[in-house]
Amino acid sequence: MKTYLECIPCFFKQALEATRIAGVDEVKQKEVIIELCRLIPNLSLEATPPEMGRSLYKLIKERTGAEDPFKEIKQRNNKFALSLYPNLKKKVEDSQDKILTAIILAITGNVIDYGAKSSLNIEEEINNCLNGNFDKFNKAIFDYPQFRDALNNSKTILYLGDNSGEIVFDRILIEEILKEKGEKKEIIFAVREKPIINDVLIEDAYMCGIDKIAKVISSGSDAPGTILKYCSNQFLQTYKTSNMIISKGQGNFETLSDEDRQIFFLFKVKCNVIAKEVLTYNKNCKVGDIILKGDKK
Repeated sequence: MKTYLECIPCFFKQALEATRIAGVDEVKQKEVIIELCRLIPNLSLEATPPEMGRSLYKLIKERTGAEDPFKEIKQRNNKFALSLYPNLKKKVEDSQDKILTAIILAITGNVIDYGAKSSLNIEEEINNCLNGNFDKFNKAIFDYPQFRDALNNSKTILYLGDNSGEIVFDRILIEEILKEKGEKKEIIFAVREKPIINDVLIEDAYMCGIDKIAKVISSGSDAPGTILKYCSNQFLQTYKTSNMIISKGQGNFETLSDEDRQIFFLFKVKCNVIAKEVLTYNKNCKVGDIILKGDKK
């Protein structure tokens, strides 16, 4: 996916938000904004938004000295999502199609995202799911039959994580896949290599129990997405040899949507730019819609 002009104001908003979270004064905040102004003219609109995000957060780290400004937020997100775990499990257990319910819950968890600030309300979205209000979510694209087929025919599944907290919802889906398919499936869960916004790291995966049900690896990427040219050889080998890829979040969609292989993208549409991009596949998409996209057409 390319970068749209509408993405540029978002970079400035993220810069201001991140420097404030890092706790630096307005002088440092202004320095970051000025440096970002110098970066923008060199931005290629053919590059993906997470590539610019990678440069932006490197700049923030250099100027503020904050290695992981979102660390406390990530821990709170993890604890909040873990507190929901029993209710999430019950929601799935009480449903007729457990995999389908787990998918919708996993997509709902994608609302926990500080890189794509929006009007979406985290607690409201989650409560809609827990209360059974699935009809409130418009499924702009929902390739569930294709997902099921791929699941049935895959032995090794690569699951690309996105945000802290959200991964508890991913855990529910992984558990249901393993429960239904038994030991016939190997699931590898990929996280970011270094701190970037509130994206998931290995420590978050362990905190949320992902390591108990899947093999946890780093993608090697330090961007808010999976940029293959920055990924490790270990990850690339896993990416090439996995029978099925499940990709969570907008950042992973932005970086992998043009790849020439089937990837199942699960995410919530959280900005008009993504809605515009999804419109190229479906003419009825708006902010707030849920996406399960696996068809290359």
